[in-house]
Amino acid sequence: MSMHGQHEAPRRELLPGVTRRAAVLVVGVLLLQLGFVLSYVGAFHAPVPRAVPLAVVAPAGAPAGTAEDLVAQLDGLPGRPVEATAYGSEDDARRALADRDVDGVLLVGTGTEDGLLVAGAEGGAVATALEQVLTRADAAQQRTLTTTDVLPAGDGDARGLSAFYLAVGWVVGGYLVASIIGVSAGSRPATRGRAGTRLVALAVYALLSGLGGALIAGPVLGALGGGHTLALTLFGALLVFAVGAATAALQVWTGLVGIGLAILAFVVLGNPSAGGAYPAPLLPPFWAAIGPWLPPGAGTGAVRGIVYFDGAGVGQAVAVLVAYAVVGTAATLLGAGRGLTPAAAAQAAPAPAR
Repeated sequence: MSMHGQHEAPRRELLPGVTRRAAVLVVGVLLLQLGFVLSYVGAFHAPVPRAVPLAVVAPAGAPAGTAEDLVAQLDGLPGRPVEATAYGSEDDARRALADRDVDGVLLVGTGTEDGLLVAGAEGGAVATALEQVLTRADAAQQRTLTTTDVLPAGDGDARGLSAFYLAVGWVVGGYLVASIIGVSAGSRPATRGRAGTRLVALAVYALLSGLGGALIAGPVLGALGGGHTLALTLFGALLVFAVGAATAALQVWTGLVGIGLAILAFVVLGNPSAGGAYPAPLLPPFWAAIGPWLPPGAGTGAVRGIVYFDGAGVGQAVAVLVAYAVVGTAATLLGAGRGLTPAAAAQAAPAPAR
């Protein structure tokens, strides 16, 4: 037996000390690394405004059809940087900005001066891009533009990025804790009872993580103010649990590969599409499309909605994360014990009480 084992081990090695399994994992890491570079550089290397939602308000007393003519002119700009919609009054347009239906409001003046209202809390990059596009358009018609940030980010929240960093911190905690549990205790729980115990532990961790993140970003640093601690705690707990449950499910069904899949979804694809440095209207179509459906994007948008927009847009993010949590929990429980022999399953099961 010992001689057989001595001859068997070298055959599993491609090189001395390098097994086939290790080689496969190294190749997987290389692909993730290259994917990381491709995703981040691809998303950020050339930010261009694409169909940025813009409300247009014609001056009072303007002839009928003026607003529609302005909309047609703006929609016809080269590259279609904005997607304009006519609004009947400034109040309605401001309400649409506060509800996150548009990213800017163009108030057309009766003379040669126009006004642009933006929400810096949604991400300073969009406001800057809108200002540049409309300033050029006005200059071509010998008009001037004045920009006003009516929904600015907080004094401690530079360019509205704190929401992104908080959401990413919660996401990282979610997949790391699930990965550590899987590596230390086995990717696939032997029984559904053990899987349930892991999920309960994950829920406790998620609640503590949500509270810690909310306290640090709010009262401790003042980045997101101090009046949203409870809402941010509950949302953070949901975000961490959703990511952790999804990561646990991936490990249950694919083993160690599941950690790589989680990194691919939540880091390689999720972070650049989350709307942090560049919100969706400035990203290439692929990243703009997937962002709201991945936890980093859902988390970033919801934190901004909680802190700056009276909850606007939070409902969709919560629905997305609940779906991750439910599917992840169900898949983890269903996959527990999968592939174990009856003897192994019986050995793993708790002994009956006497």
